[in-house]
Amino acid sequence: MEDKLHYTTDDLQSFAEEIERASNSLPSRINADPSDAERGLAKLVLTLIELLRQLMERQAIRRIEAQSLSNEEIERLGQTFMKLEARMEELKQIFGLENEELNIDLGPLGNLL
Repeated sequence: MEDKLHYTTDDLQSFAEEIERASNSLPSRINADPSDAERGLAKLVLTLIELLRQLMERQAIRRIEAQSLSNEEIERLGQTFMKLEARMEELKQIFGLENEELNIDLGPLGNLL
């Protein structure tokens, strides 16, 4: 037996209202300023790096707690995370970004970081 979807007028009205809200939140024009595009790309790349750093740090903590790393490996991880944090600070300063700007709003999913 074939299922058919049935939509009511209220469903269609709700959908139209959601589309309208989404349209209103988008800019009416695209800003093609190269410096803004560069900063936006830097923001995206640094956000992804920060997300990966947090995931790697959590994994490292799990491994430390499970005692599956040697003292030398723990020391190397610590040094690596410190260097990565310092480099991230340099890049944020170069592109004029703050930590809060790297936390992208994913709408109904919440913030990325």
